[in-house]
Amino acid sequence: MLTLTQVKLGGLQPCYGCQMREPEIIGWLLEGDPAIQYQTRRDLLDEMRPDIRARISSEGWGAEFLACRNPDGSWGQRFYQPKWTSSHYTLIDLKTLCIAPDHPDIRQSIQSVFAELKGEDGGIRCSRADKKSDVCVNGMVLNYASYFGMPQEQLRSIVDFLLAERMADGGFNCQSNRSGARHSSLHSTLSVLEGIQEYADNGFHYRLDALQQAAAAAREFILLHRLFKSDHTLEIIRKDFLQLSFPPRWYYNILRSLDHFRAAGSPWDDRMTDAFGVLMSKRRPDGRWPLQAAHTGQVHFQMEQPRQPSRWNTLLSMRVLKAYPLGLSEGAARP
Repeated sequence: MLTLTQVKLGGLQPCYGCQMREPEIIGWLLEGDPAIQYQTRRDLLDEMRPDIRARISSEGWGAEFLACRNPDGSWGQRFYQPKWTSSHYTLIDLKTLCIAPDHPDIRQSIQSVFAELKGEDGGIRCSRADKKSDVCVNGMVLNYASYFGMPQEQLRSIVDFLLAERMADGGFNCQSNRSGARHSSLHSTLSVLEGIQEYADNGFHYRLDALQQAAAAAREFILLHRLFKSDHTLEIIRKDFLQLSFPPRWYYNILRSLDHFRAAGSPWDDRMTDAFGVLMSKRRPDGRWPLQAAHTGQVHFQMEQPRQPSRWNTLLSMRVLKAYPLGLSEGAARP
């Protein structure tokens, strides 16, 4: 564990009443997997450590995911099956780890997906039998394909597909091009927002203005719902939106949403207050956040144990608090 003098707090806020002080919590994070170490130093301590990032592919979780890769470059049985060992969800996991984006095997795997599953509508289909692409899935595809540096010409049709599926209320819904939908889904909207953000962060420019306009409207849609409430009754839409599950897969939750607002550089909005109140209520007396639940499905391995202190959720929560220190006071009372 690092001593108090070995950790620079920067913009982090003190943990009043916690059994562990902030530097001790950061020290605990730095004892974790290289992926946690790298993002802790980058996001909490403002230190860029390419040497730690380079270890993600050869140690810990990153090495385990890569070891599960099939000889043909896929994972699981096919692109979208089974959950959560398929190529699609493994690729989003590898992106979440912040493994080096120029990894040649990962790039080859994505290239194979694009070659085999690009649909007539421009999106990536979940299987060859599908006639239509899924909006939520393609938001995630844009996310990891942008991160791992796919050529822009291969991303154009996905961008066109997603923009064509914008809904009148500002968000997205995976049923919009299937059975039809009247109202956007927080699940789909956040997946598309994360894809747009990664696309912009990596310097792609095709229809970027239209994407950024769509993203602004989609964030307003989430804020209109105070991140988890009905815009009409202010009742909780779904209780699982409040669960700190990791990895989130395609599921929406308030911490994942707040972390997107942070990544997008969005300013504090008072409509985040209720979500902050819930987030702070879940902080353990020792100052850490738990892994409350895992989404049911087949996995390559478990990164963390449910109902135990979670380095992932603690890291995400602390970087959100660093970005929005006002949330500590504004969200002090539970909604």
